[in-house]
Amino acid sequence: MKLRFGSLELATPLCLSPLAGYTNLPFRRTVREIGGCGLATTDLVNARSLLENNRRALELVATSPDDRPWAVQLFGAVASEMRDAAKKCEDLGANSVDINMGCPVRKVCKVGGGSAMMTELTKTAELVQGMVGAVQIPVTAKMRLGWDEKNLTAPNLAKALEEAGVAGVFVHGRTRQQGFSGKGSLEGIAAVVASVRIPVIGNGDVTTPEGAKRMMTETGCAGVSVGRGAFLNPWIFRATAHYLETGELMAEPDFEERVQVMSLHLDRNIEFFGEERGCVLFRKVIPWYARRFGPSSEFKKAAVRISNRADYEKALGDYREWRKQFLDEKGELLVKFAPSRLEAVFAGDGPVERSEIPVPQGPVENW
Repeated sequence: MKLRFGSLELATPLCLSPLAGYTNLPFRRTVREIGGCGLATTDLVNARSLLENNRRALELVATSPDDRPWAVQLFGAVASEMRDAAKKCEDLGANSVDINMGCPVRKVCKVGGGSAMMTELTKTAELVQGMVGAVQIPVTAKMRLGWDEKNLTAPNLAKALEEAGVAGVFVHGRTRQQGFSGKGSLEGIAAVVASVRIPVIGNGDVTTPEGAKRMMTETGCAGVSVGRGAFLNPWIFRATAHYLETGELMAEPDFEERVQVMSLHLDRNIEFFGEERGCVLFRKVIPWYARRFGPSSEFKKAAVRISNRADYEKALGDYREWRKQFLDEKGELLVKFAPSRLEAVFAGDGPVERSEIPVPQGPVENW
C-alpha cells in the first residue's frame, strides 16, 4: 500500500510527524531501521534561521543516506524567507518541504507561523504559491482543524492550498485552542478529505495499527502521520504496514528487542551529538522506552542522571538485576506486573486520553 503526492512516491502511507526536540536524525534513523515508515519529517525549522545558517537550524536539517525519503518542516510568515528556505531545503537534498500551519505554541504563532496561518487564508495561499513556484520537489502543509471550535477553517484552507499548488496536506484532528487535550476529531479530518482532491494525511491519537486503519477507513484519508504514538511505540510503523497489507497483527516486541533498539538509539545520539550531550539529551527519551518494560522506576531514576555510555550501561545492568524479582521461572514478566495501564492504548479499542499519551517536554512551552 503506497502513497503518492506530487512526484514523491512513498513505500507506505505512514509518516513520522515532527515533534520539536524529538524527531531528530538519531530517532528518524532508528524508526526507519525498524521498518514501515514511508516518510520522516524533521523538527520544525525557522526559515530565517536556516537562511542565516544558524548552527541549531543546520543541526535540525541534518540527514544521512539512510534517512530517505525525508522532508523538512519550515515555519515562518515572511513570504520571501519561506520561499528561499524552501529552495535551500531542495538544494540540501530534501525530498519534500512541509509548511507548519499546525503548531499551537505561542512562540510560533506570535510571529504569524504555525496555527496563526490558518486565520489569514489569502495571505497564506500567496505565501505558499511562492514556495511552490520556487522548487521542483513537492510542497505540503501541516494544519489543525482551526483556531478554535468556532473557527474550523481547515477545509477552506486546504482548498485554498490545493489551488496554490500544494501536493498534499497533513491534518491534526484538534484545534489550536485544544493543544493536545481532549480527543481528536475523525469527522473534522473527513471534512478536509471531502474538500480537496489532493492526498490528505490524518494525524492525532494514533497508537495502534487498528487505530491507523480506523482513521483511514472512517475519514477516507490517504495516509496516517504518527508523532507521540511513535515515541510510545517506535514499532508502530512496521506493525501498521503489516496490518494494512495482511490484516494480521504482529507480536509485540519483547523486552530484549526493546532494550536493543533503545541502545541503538542512544548510540546514534552519541554519534550525532557527542557522548555527553547525546546522553544528556537521551535522558528524556529513556522513559518513553521504559513505559513498556513493566516495573521500571529504578531504571528511570538512574537514567535521568546519565552523562556517558558507561552510566547508561551501569543503569541498565542494575535494572536487569532489580527487574528479576518481577519475572517468572521462564524469565517472563509476571502478569500482575505487566504494564496494564497502557494496554488500552495499545489495544486499539478507541480514542486514547491525553493522560495516556504523554505530551513531550521539549524546547517549546506547551505541546
